[in-house]
This record gives sequence, structure tokens and C-alpha cells, in this order.
Amino acid sequence: MTHANLITSLRIFLIPVMVLVFFHYEESPRYYLTFIFLVASVTDYLDGYVARKWNQISKLGKFLDPVADKLLVVTSLLLILYYYNNILIFIPVCIIILREVLISALREWVAREDFKNPLEVNNFGKLKTLFQMVSIGFLLFNGSIFTISTYEIGLYGIYLAAFLSLISMIVYLGNVIRS
Repeated sequence: MTHANLITSLRIFLIPVMVLVFFHYEESPRYYLTFIFLVASVTDYLDGYVARKWNQISKLGKFLDPVADKLLVVTSLLLILYYYNNILIFIPVCIIILREVLISALREWVAREDFKNPLEVNNFGKLKTLFQMVSIGFLLFNGSIFTISTYEIGLYGIYLAAFLSLISMIVYLGNVIRS
């Protein structure tokens, strides 16, 4: 088990902790929940950095990292959907989750069919992840920052993330079709 894989494992461990904190602490704004999500989100960057810096890229890490990312995002989005329970949240959450499932299935298919060029993360995917994580953080926080509602910031951001999710999905599909 490499350091990078341990960091990825921490992200997976933090997911049930987030769920417990979400249902146990009713405070608003949700400082503990947002902090745990922030730590888990930072591990997404940190594990890749450590793997590249210390030459710890492994097959387990290549498998575990995207799984941990999807578990974190989907769990967080479901918590948000549970809390806000409205159509404005439902639409981008559905788009993002469906895109994640489709891309995961597409990656598996590409790996099984032994394509020459496996699906690599593209810039739209990276930008989508950034907006997605920041927006999820704002929506989980559920408070105000300098009298500005974090719900509103998160809502606009999650729609932008959903749009970028669709764009990155189209890019992935185009890459597979061209392979």
C-alpha cells in the first residue's frame, strides 16, 4: 500500500463519517460537515500529486482514485438532494450522477475492448470537478458568507458543473468514437 493509496483510502473512509455528521449534527451552517468534505476533496488532489512526485502510480491507485471520487461526489450530492428536496437541486444532481455512471461504464468498456487510447481526464473534466467540489461545499455549508447565501452560490455553481459534465461527457464520447 503506497502513500498515495493511503490518501485515497482516507477519502473513502471520510465518506461514511460525512454521512454520520450530516445526520447527527443539525447545526446550520454545517461547519463540521463542510470541513470533512473539504479534507476529502483535498485528498483527491493530494493523492495524485504524491503518486506522481514519489513515483507511486499503481494499478490499484488508478482503480481506487476514480472510485473514491465518484463515491464522494455521489454521496455528497445525495445528501444535498435529501436536505434541499427540490427540483432546482434534482436536475443538476441527476445530470452529474448520470454522467458519472456513463463515464465509468464507458471507461470499463474501453478497458475491456483494449482500445489503443484509454480515456484520460480532459480539461473540461478537471474544470467540472473544480466547480462541482466548490459548489457541493457551498451547498453542504448551508449558511451565509458576508450576507450572501451559500445556497445561491452553490446552486449556480452546481448548474455550471452540470453543464461542464455534459461537455466533458461529449468529449469523452467523441474520443471513444475516434479510437
